[in-house]
Amino acid sequence: MSYKVAAFYQFVALPDFEALREPLRNMCVALDVRGIILLAAEGINGTVAGREVSIDALMNQLQNGALFNGRLDNLELKFSGASEMPFNRMKVRLKKEIVRLGDPETDPNAKVGIYVDAADWNALIKQDDVLLLDTRNGFEVEMGTFEGAVDPKITRFGEFPDFAGRALDPNKHKKIAMFCTGGIRCEKASSYLLSQGFEEVYHLKGGILKYLEDIPETQSLWRGECFVFDQRIALGHGLSERQTSRGDGADHTDATEIEMSEQADD
Repeated sequence: MSYKVAAFYQFVALPDFEALREPLRNMCVALDVRGIILLAAEGINGTVAGREVSIDALMNQLQNGALFNGRLDNLELKFSGASEMPFNRMKVRLKKEIVRLGDPETDPNAKVGIYVDAADWNALIKQDDVLLLDTRNGFEVEMGTFEGAVDPKITRFGEFPDFAGRALDPNKHKKIAMFCTGGIRCEKASSYLLSQGFEEVYHLKGGILKYLEDIPETQSLWRGECFVFDQRIALGHGLSERQTSRGDGADHTDATEIEMSEQADD
């Protein structure tokens, strides 16, 4: 049996996020959907898996149902497949941030960098005056990254402001192009850099996952695999599952415990 995986997020004002938790979890359980969804006053962030009909029904409810009442009208949404159920359980967690940067003044609902579609990404990062920046954690970078990208050598996203203060200069780095797994960290990172005086900040729309989905391997500047927040561990070009994600003798805990919740840990 195969499963459909949906990764999604949206920065949007959800002042009633606490009240949304139980009805959302109940909806997922009723549809036999597993995964993790984070809710905060600033928005929603999730990765879930289930039968195709169940995932489609859940996404329809998120975008068009009464629970969110049309507020998720700009949901960044990506689908992929899994040969086995990649989650152990269903969790809906309340957080201060749906991805933790730790700077309360950074607001992606107010301003973010310039979105760049996957089709235009290669041309941008080949420009000599562009600093290409990977905003992910060190272990993710080790699994794969774009050619020539700067590794910030951080262990969690909350360290990004410290890295920016040490290594980036708005007077020197006039054009910055950044990327992350699905786009959410770049929303916050680009917003933060703009608040620090950087004027031209670009980020890959839909993240690495969208790039791997849309760009043929023969034209790709990506090297390696992309870590994902579930038990598939990593995906390759065409969003193919890595061959060693299951049955390789490793003790695979729920990857959402390792990464996604940590990014928004309060």
